[in-house]
Amino acid sequence: MLRSALADLLVTQGVIHDHRVEAAFRSVARHVFVPNVSLEVAYTDDVVLMKTNESGVAISTVSQPTVVALMLEQAGIEPGHRVLEIGSGGYNAALLKELVGPDGEVTTIDIDADVTDRARRRLVAAGYPEVQVVQTDGEFGWPESAPYDRVVVTVTAWDIAPAWLEQLAEGGRIVVPLRMRSQTRSIAFDLVDGVLRSRSMAVCGFVSMQGAGANYERFLPVHGDKVSLSFDEDQLDEPHPLNGVLKEPAVVAWSGVLVNIEEPLSDLDLWLASTLPGYCVLRAERSALKKKLVSPAPRWGASAMVEDGTIAYVTARPAPEPDFVELGAVGHGLSAAEFTGRLAEQTWQWHEKHRYGPDPVLTIHPAEAAPDQLPEGFHIRRRHSIITITWPVD
Repeated sequence: MLRSALADLLVTQGVIHDHRVEAAFRSVARHVFVPNVSLEVAYTDDVVLMKTNESGVAISTVSQPTVVALMLEQAGIEPGHRVLEIGSGGYNAALLKELVGPDGEVTTIDIDADVTDRARRRLVAAGYPEVQVVQTDGEFGWPESAPYDRVVVTVTAWDIAPAWLEQLAEGGRIVVPLRMRSQTRSIAFDLVDGVLRSRSMAVCGFVSMQGAGANYERFLPVHGDKVSLSFDEDQLDEPHPLNGVLKEPAVVAWSGVLVNIEEPLSDLDLWLASTLPGYCVLRAERSALKKKLVSPAPRWGASAMVEDGTIAYVTARPAPEPDFVELGAVGHGLSAAEFTGRLAEQTWQWHEKHRYGPDPVLTIHPAEAAPDQLPEGFHIRRRHSIITITWPVD
């Protein structure tokens, strides 16, 4: 009953559209893979924590069913497919096995022996002993069972590992939670003529990849440990403000763009990240808000830009309409007026051109690709690849 109720919920909420994905959710016993919680919790649409590191940071979870269903639908798995899952736990691998059927193959890998041992035991207990479980570093895939029609990555990645491409069949698809400019999106990439091109994306969250592919944001203080900025690895040489810049007089500009307080701003954040120099994300402790060191900003962070001792970031103020706010920008430093004006203008450009339009297209090229081989757009350089973000043009 609980398993059916969860599937009903995901269908009713419009998370599941594919009847085969729905059937898989109705077939796989999730509680077998989370024996440390009650049946009611096992079939709640929420993540279940399985393991933390010595600092208390989550390193293994059984993902939220909504996110699992989203990625399975992005993957478009067909009967007979060969699938590699990077980041194990067992539950998702069982769903994958339901989708590939008796003629397909599923290999699930993880760097942590505790995780693979648990996944192997639970898969057998749930009735899926044919799923291959391997302990290995996900950065290198598993060439022994390649090529794969689908590669499904269930840990946050900062790059597309060369092995994933090498082990993917032509015309295959990679679904990966890719981290860019402090934002994580589950992106489905199709491999066509040696290039990965996005077909869909959605905001999500996962535990971070470990091993050779591990990476993290770089945090720089703006006001002690109360306010900080996060940058990507390719931004290390960009200038940043000195501690105390927030004590400079504030300059404010408003964009005229109204949004509902429940509307996600992830597309705006990605637009600003791909159009503004010195883009970063400002994060503030609650005490910094109480002391008015910074203006109201989303709890997960506010898009910001910084250069030559000046900082500006997105903020909001109440709008005349109930439950709506107007987006704007606050700046501090010598060029505060210029920076807040640019932020407000780009917020308006997003509203006019992209707020209700299609997603941008992301392409992945090798890191050694020549400039004339890359499409027009905003480029993010990683160790192995170049991520290009191209926004549609009217």
